Amino acid sequence: MSMKNILIVDDTPANLDILCELLSEYDVVVSISGEDALEVVQEEHIDLILLDIMMPDMNGFEVCKKLKSNQKTKDIPIIFITAKTDEDSIEMGYDIGGNDYITKPFKPKELLAKVKRELKFQDLQNELKILASTDYMTKLYNRRYFTSMSIHTLELSKRNLQDLSIIILDIDKFKNVNDTYGHNVGDEAIISLANKLKSIQRKSDIICRFGGEEFVILLPNTSKDDAILIAENIRKEVETLTISLDNSQELKFTISLGVSDIDIQNENNIEDGLKRADDALYEAKNNGRNKVCIK
Repeated sequence: MSMKNILIVDDTPANLDILCELLSEYDVVVSISGEDALEVVQEEHIDLILLDIMMPDMNGFEVCKKLKSNQKTKDIPIIFITAKTDEDSIEMGYDIGGNDYITKPFKPKELLAKVKRELKFQDLQNELKILASTDYMTKLYNRRYFTSMSIHTLELSKRNLQDLSIIILDIDKFKNVNDTYGHNVGDEAIISLANKLKSIQRKSDIICRFGGEEFVILLPNTSKDDAILIAENIRKEVETLTISLDNSQELKFTISLGVSDIDIQNENNIEDGLKRADDALYEAKNNGRNKVCIK
């Protein structure tokens, strides 16, 4: 696990020296003002912020509000460091999004315990986010996450006036594979296909296991003609895959693919494009399988 990055925001040099020494097991970044801290979080990855409340120009409460209103920084946990112990200040810190507070003068064991707790909780949250967005078998995105990402991707395509295409594919005669060789072999075929898709995908492509043996690929900044070439390449690559069977034989399988593009000028979601790609997939199935069709 990589070392965690902690941002300390305090305008008192003595406090910074103490905190840096106590947190020597972490990568520590220091800011002496709220304005500087807001710039740092835009430029560097920060896992946790220790934020002084009493600072000139912009106090810690104001800094926290700005961090929580920014999509990029809203999930960074914040521990306030303060000499204030009145209930109103503590309550305000929690109300505006603070996770905890540490009072001055610092108690080393308390400080380290709270820092470790917040970092551990953040790791657990990140793991849950991954689990919620990932298909357990293939480790690709799941359908739920794909729906969310497709909305964001379409918005970007509209804003930048870029093409957006989509591919739907599934394994040919998959029921026969399960019935003949068993579901374990069927699962191996699905995993093998998923790994092949991951190995040849472009960085911008969004691949999802849509259900069963069906996969969907969203292709940002990609015309329909380019999507057809990508789909044909995938089809050929899958023809090279083999699944080892118990009797020292090998199973080979093929896929069919449907391709469509999204009308970014007139369509406000990808549902119509998905339907066209799905229709093209069924056309490929009905015309002999192991081919690419377009709608």
